[in-house]
Amino acid sequence: MARIFSGIQPTGIATLGNYLGALRNWVALQDGADECIYCLVDLHAITTFQEPASLREQTYGMAALVLACGIDPERSILFHQSAVSAHARLGWIFNCVARMGWLKRMTQFKDKAGKNQEEVSTGLFMYPNLMAADIHAYHATKVPVGDDQLQHIELANDIGEKFNHDFGVDFFPRIEPLIVKETARVMSLRDGTKKMSKSDPSDQSRINMTDDADTISQKIRKAKTDTEALSDNLAALAERPEARNLLGIFAAVSGESQEAILARFAGGGFGPFKNALAEALVAHVAPIGARAKEYLADKAELDRILQKGAAKAAAIAGPITTEAERIVGFLPSAG
Repeated sequence: MARIFSGIQPTGIATLGNYLGALRNWVALQDGADECIYCLVDLHAITTFQEPASLREQTYGMAALVLACGIDPERSILFHQSAVSAHARLGWIFNCVARMGWLKRMTQFKDKAGKNQEEVSTGLFMYPNLMAADIHAYHATKVPVGDDQLQHIELANDIGEKFNHDFGVDFFPRIEPLIVKETARVMSLRDGTKKMSKSDPSDQSRINMTDDADTISQKIRKAKTDTEALSDNLAALAERPEARNLLGIFAAVSGESQEAILARFAGGGFGPFKNALAEALVAHVAPIGARAKEYLADKAELDRILQKGAAKAAAIAGPITTEAERIVGFLPSAG
């Protein structure tokens, strides 16, 4: 049995892109034979400043949403990252194993920091080391990722291999990225060339998983499209990013193929297509948002679930990290 690890930042409201690209896959993976460990990565969240009260509320909110999507804490391990000290302990060791040049090549740091690389936190620069520790602390060998995260998996493998080489051990296993090819890459409703993001200043650019039926319908009606009629040929949408994005969303939430959807609406304008898409989204997303609100109304229960998950996670990651510390040469700790 392999072990799967994945994490999601608790900041912001999860979008349809987060759901289709990650959370729905988490639910499917827990039905397999592998052990699934899912983490709310609040340590990663503070690489940019977070208001403490907001961070706490958003962590509860993300926990509620993950559960509402179908994660079963009896079959999977769900916890918040800061509750398991192994992440930070192993992260520091990996800070000392990884090389500056490796981190300077990370494209996500360049994208996030932009021209202000001298002003961002050192945590934003070094967080790929912590991401590697998140995985290696469990000897996880499978990580579901999008194409944009492959570089982090490569770095995590480089760090694990260098640790093994430096200390003459075969301790950290290689990690295999799990890329679900059929998952739609969900783009902004305002710009089909940009990924849907919970950090976009415009709320109209995304479907939030907590949006109600009216809000979802309104956002789809206002979603950017072009003036051409829908084609019956999928290849003809190659240079029409907004149309291609909406079609991909429709297929992902309805279960229909993109070809079948085009066959229904080819030759017409976007009005009927958008109406049908809105109905499909409301049917799929609105019940999840309603369940999330029910979970969020009982924070004591959320605490119980997360703390129970953290205890399970610590029982796995603690001995692995303690052994890594012994390999490095640290004396035994008191706890």
